Amino acid sequence: LKVIAIDEQLRVIYEDNVHFDKDLPEFKTQGGVYIHSDRLTVTSPVLMWVKALDMILEKMKSSGFNFSQVRALSGAGQQHGSVFWKKGSIDILKNASSKLPLHQSLKACFSVSNSPIWMDSSTASQCSALEKAVGGAQHLASITGSRAYERFTGNQIAKIYSQNPEVYMQTERISLVSSFAASLFLGAYAPIDYSDGSGMNLLQIWEKVWSVSCLDACAPGLEQKLGCPVPSHSVLGPISPYYSQRYGFSPDCKIVAFTGDNPASLAGMRLQEGDIAISLGTSDTLFLWIQEPTPALEGHILCNPVDSQTYMALLCFKNGSLMRERIRDDCASGSWDVFSKALSSTVPGNNGNLGFYFDVMEITPEAVGIHRFNRDNQKVVSDFPKEVEIRALIEGQFMAKRIHAEKLGYKVSKYDEKA
Repeated sequence: LKVIAIDEQLRVIYEDNVHFDKDLPEFKTQGGVYIHSDRLTVTSPVLMWVKALDMILEKMKSSGFNFSQVRALSGAGQQHGSVFWKKGSIDILKNASSKLPLHQSLKACFSVSNSPIWMDSSTASQCSALEKAVGGAQHLASITGSRAYERFTGNQIAKIYSQNPEVYMQTERISLVSSFAASLFLGAYAPIDYSDGSGMNLLQIWEKVWSVSCLDACAPGLEQKLGCPVPSHSVLGPISPYYSQRYGFSPDCKIVAFTGDNPASLAGMRLQEGDIAISLGTSDTLFLWIQEPTPALEGHILCNPVDSQTYMALLCFKNGSLMRERIRDDCASGSWDVFSKALSSTVPGNNGNLGFYFDVMEITPEAVGIHRFNRDNQKVVSDFPKEVEIRALIEGQFMAKRIHAEKLGYKVSKYDEKA
């Protein structure tokens, strides 16, 4: 859990963090999560998140941070995680005593104590049932922006309902991690924002309302448990009196809707229409601002957090830096300098030699293996020369990103072509 405070010039005046494994060892998480014995189910304890919030605010207080100067507060949460509030919890949240840390007041508030999170992949049967119920994967993508994904909240809710109907019936509200964190500050159930809400397989991304057919396919009475979604920049109301009494926040401090970590990245990088951002990590991620999306079976279309009338597209490529590092080790003696020199020694276009490199099953597209082609479009089984291999990898990765972005509605302008 991270906190950052900025002034009106966007200068950072305070930052700190709580590390779940190290600072909250009593929860016995690894990487902040529990990986269950089936290796598919992955959860996080809800109370750990609440306790981390208590801890970070206490750290700020003891460092002399002046809470009374905070005018507004917002945040981002990991996408696709969900929190299940037990019936009656709203009163406990509203009336929490400022004499107690919040986690003590809320300890009996959750009907599901371990929240499903983005790493979970245990809902394959719920995904196929949802796609079938709405007329197929492409139709679901056309409604919600994505085909059914195992980590998406609708499928996680469907699993909880089918396995523990009584737990579902005891639940009065289901939050995303983002709206859950906002609720803690609001002292009331915060609505889900459009942007994070479009990562659930439940929101009609065009009309910005819940899809009745998707809700019905997941669980009964679900609309009431989700509340009405709102634009991502909505001011939800003033901070809960709990924080004024315990930490000295001004009662006028406004809570702005929280959103998911991916939409927050688009906002934080200040992307505008036509912009494209690429994050080169273990997995490579592509963010796009688009006006007229065409939802496909690969990638995700989300509502844009900055402008509710437009969209953002998200593409994830699993074979990212680990693939580049493997080719660096094989072809450049483990040295990025040698890798860069080899890349510079070959011409753009690589004389028609092209490669697609997937050590593990790729997300976009669903493929695995090493596939090399020469200028005559013949498949080459043997290795390319080392410097050709390096350029084939880099050019192949970036061409794939552009092709898949264009499939989702991204347009490369004439100006870009000249550049």
